[in-house]
Amino acid sequence: VITRPEMEIGRYHWMYRSSRPHRYHHVPALRGNISPLGIQGCFECCIKCLGGVPYASLVATILCFSGVALFCGCGHVALTGTVSILEQHFSTTASDHALLTEVIQLMQYVIYGIASFFFLYGIILLAEGFYTTSAVKELHGEFKTTACGRCISGMFVFLTYVLGVAWLGVFGFSAVPVFMFYNIWSTCEVIKSFQTNVTVPGDQICVDIRQYGIIPWNAVPGKACGPILENICNTNEFYMSYHLFIVACAGAGATVIALIHFLMILSSNWAYLKDASKMQAYQDIKAKEEQELQDIQSRSKEQLNSYT
Repeated sequence: VITRPEMEIGRYHWMYRSSRPHRYHHVPALRGNISPLGIQGCFECCIKCLGGVPYASLVATILCFSGVALFCGCGHVALTGTVSILEQHFSTTASDHALLTEVIQLMQYVIYGIASFFFLYGIILLAEGFYTTSAVKELHGEFKTTACGRCISGMFVFLTYVLGVAWLGVFGFSAVPVFMFYNIWSTCEVIKSFQTNVTVPGDQICVDIRQYGIIPWNAVPGKACGPILENICNTNEFYMSYHLFIVACAGAGATVIALIHFLMILSSNWAYLKDASKMQAYQDIKAKEEQELQDIQSRSKEQLNSYT
């Protein structure tokens, strides 16, 4: 029969088995740029930071900024040159083109607002890309998704869709002056080609700006023919305005592509946040069950210890 003192001695040796002399084990040397404290080196930190950059949002932001800058800058200068050409060659009376001048000035102010708005909106979308990419989750650990965050992400998707449709209209509208200047330029090329043919006089070839509706029909002279039209095409204002309108139209097209790119990115991020919210709910339930299991195990151990 085992006595009570012998049971206590056996329990003592079982609980304090680590009281034996400690043996030191050899620790292998660490390789690479990782310090003994577990701190990463400069190279690993740079790679980790580069992995957290949302490159898709960055490319879309650069494309959006470039397109808006080209459209706003070139369009502003081209509109100023167009007013100068009309005043000098097609509408000598200020009252005839007063309405057109006011509309162009209003469009220039709108251009200022567009540039400011898209500069801010592009930065916001880029920041949204930083905070919703999966690479940020790897850098900063798990993050909580809320209904408000998902609502804001969905609002960006809707707003970007509306802006994309609006910029399709802007792209089509910016092609109108390109078409008008191309008609004038092609007419001048026809006049130059007829100079070698004496049977066809070039004075009969004219361009009437009044038919486009930008100036009234009573504007004087309203049209240019022959050598006068050719001289207009040779001016620096016509040359610069024509090519600036082309660049502005290309900038509007680039902005449309950037907004479509943003729309795809935002839709992907919104789907990611939706899945993350479901995963978050699952992890909360799992953590609660694990905590309940640990509580049951701890209570059973306490009861077992009390019996022993």
